[in-house]
Amino acid sequence: MDFSFSEEQQAAQEAARAAFSKVAPDAVPSPAMTSRAVAEDFDRALWQQLAQSDLLGLVVPQEHGGSGLDLAALCLVLREAGRVLARVPLLETGAAALTVAAYGSEELRASLLPRIADGTCAVTAASAGGSGHERPELAVTARQQGGSWALDGVQTTVPWAQTAELLAVPAHTPEGAPVLAFVGPGAEGVGLAEQFSTNGERYAEVRLDAVRVPAGELVTAPEAAGHLHRLLCTGNCALAAGLAGQVLEMTSAYVSERKQFGHPVATFQAVAVQAADRYIDLRAMEATLWQAAWHPSPEHVAVAKSWAADGVRRVVQTAQHLHGGAGADVDNTLHRFHAWAKQLELSAGPAAAHEEALGDLLCGQENAATEDNRRKDLANTSAG
Repeated sequence: MDFSFSEEQQAAQEAARAAFSKVAPDAVPSPAMTSRAVAEDFDRALWQQLAQSDLLGLVVPQEHGGSGLDLAALCLVLREAGRVLARVPLLETGAAALTVAAYGSEELRASLLPRIADGTCAVTAASAGGSGHERPELAVTARQQGGSWALDGVQTTVPWAQTAELLAVPAHTPEGAPVLAFVGPGAEGVGLAEQFSTNGERYAEVRLDAVRVPAGELVTAPEAAGHLHRLLCTGNCALAAGLAGQVLEMTSAYVSERKQFGHPVATFQAVAVQAADRYIDLRAMEATLWQAAWHPSPEHVAVAKSWAADGVRRVVQTAQHLHGGAGADVDNTLHRFHAWAKQLELSAGPAAAHEEALGDLLCGQENAATEDNRRKDLANTSAG
């Protein structure tokens, strides 16, 4: 079986490297130097450059102006974005495009996907619910009212909600069915309370008070909300893998140059062992990432996000240690990577939350298998 990336996927990765090659992680104020957001908006200039490179339409179907590639291609691009701390909602917009392409109506696909592909519609997504510890669709109720829907509820920590063109909001009907709505941040009844993330980006608590959504801008397929959440988790893993890879390269270069007792510290066994452990973390992050990207089942996504959350945290902590404190200095770029790593670790759920979800999934499978075996035994007994 051939597990290598296709020519189209590799071409997308090369295009992303070229687009991100001039991005400087320290081009905005340090999150350690301000109590507010490092900037009012995401990097619009980079966003337009990504549009011109056809990267925003990467996963948009060809009939709607895109390249029609898959989640693995998006993750290759996101991994490159993570290496430079790209300040753009590429993950959220790409995940929304994939979800709409898979489950949206023809009307929604025709109205939204071309705008995503040409860069005129940046989409952000709610993934934390009202408290950060619940399924996001449970935080908002959607009630059908004639030819439209009314949304009520709260979604917290929504990135760039104030400046994105659309918010992807998971919700549930009074009967408990999940739905996915697309809402403008300036729509009547939408309230945005300022929040600031660990990496200094502008977030918002989104309050929805009888917000009217036309039927054509809401996805009623029950799989859509869960699918979007799994895509966001998988893309988060790709960003974390890119960040961790870059930090390991930075650390390797530093310990090779820094000397103690006349020798590079990289030659010391204690340093080499720590670096080797983090390399193992990175390879595990990548292996589980690609498993989830090729088959984003709940089990695979939970494993990948658990590894990504713990792995990226361990990588940046070891990097700080091996830098001997220099990485904590605001003149050193490493402190920015540390802040972004902490944000990625907790975004879409920390490792513990996904380990618990994985345990629930495995218990459910075991219980289902036990019940199936019981039914077979009863059937055999009856036949005998």
